[in-house]
Amino acid sequence: MADYGRGGDRGQYQQQQQHQKQQSTAHQLLKAVTAVATGGSLLAISGLTMAGTVIVLAIATPLLVIFSPVLVPAAIAIALIISGFLTSGGFGVAALSVLAWMYRYLAGQHPVGADQIDQARARIAAKARDIKESAQQKVEHVTS
Repeated sequence: MADYGRGGDRGQYQQQQQHQKQQSTAHQLLKAVTAVATGGSLLAISGLTMAGTVIVLAIATPLLVIFSPVLVPAAIAIALIISGFLTSGGFGVAALSVLAWMYRYLAGQHPVGADQIDQARARIAAKARDIKESAQQKVEHVTS
């Protein structure tokens, strides 16, 4: 009887596998149909967009040619104005960042890079002392 139970389990397992294969085939077919429908729709929209762009360009080209003596200098001026404002804003942000960093440094909050500033200050002070001592030695050597 135990063998019959195992054989029944095996038959049930084979039925489950066959059912899963049918489901996976149906699932794959559904995925393929969905992909074709979506891809076709997107391709159609892309074609319509391209056609619309060509039509608008064909209509707008004569207007652009007629108004180009006015439009080109205006576009250059607008580009220069925009770049000027962006540059000014960038310099303003940089200045505010530097001022905020200096405030934190002077307030003792130890901002990023403070150790490097302290090391540079110590090296400059040591070099200044060396130059001062060297100059004093040269003055003493010349006067003696």
